[in-house]
Amino acid sequence: MAAGKRSGQARRPATTPAHSGLTKVGLALVTVLLVGGCVVGIVRRDDGSTLVPAPTAAERDDTVPILARAAEQHGLCYGWRLSDSSTEVVSVGSNAGVGIGVEENPQCPRWVQVEARVTYTSASSELDDSAFVTVTTSPDLDRTRLVGLRTRLERFGLTREVFVDDPGWAVTRAATVLPLLVAEAGVVEPLATTAPVPADQVPPLAAAGSDLWRDRWGQLLT
Repeated sequence: MAAGKRSGQARRPATTPAHSGLTKVGLALVTVLLVGGCVVGIVRRDDGSTLVPAPTAAERDDTVPILARAAEQHGLCYGWRLSDSSTEVVSVGSNAGVGIGVEENPQCPRWVQVEARVTYTSASSELDDSAFVTVTTSPDLDRTRLVGLRTRLERFGLTREVFVDDPGWAVTRAATVLPLLVAEAGVVEPLATTAPVPADQVPPLAAAGSDLWRDRWGQLLT
């Protein structure tokens, strides 16, 4: 556990990590599966606020269709939940939409969800900022296959510091990686690949979008 306060800039990963052989199946998904919790205190921004920021509208809206595609093919719901130190929910969402959690959704009997609880302390406090991150699942899933996936967090640049520095971005990004890691664990089949598009039929790139998609571009080109 690293001591300190939040830094001035959220340390999002700048490069795309190497994937295992399963990335060849074309999973355009990036998240982190943490089966077991981790608590960390780190450097914090000097804005003095103890409010935990939610994901931006773009981050939420970009995440839902990724989860929806995976849920349709896997027959398994995926979601995220972000809360503060009082356990008050800051943001929740899933393949069913923003504000719809997997646990409360009767249409999701089988599900996997990344949860993050972030605590910011006042500038005068001797206590460190911290983040507790875990993954919860429906009881029917084989959890023995999911044990140890927490160690793959940094493989996607989702370090413990990132969850404290930029919790909204980190938790939505983590949600999009869940389908990949669950497939790698053998709990579900990898997503089906699509046929490559001929070079002369590739549409021009759209205008620059959100950081969420920019960060995922390397994973989309699998």
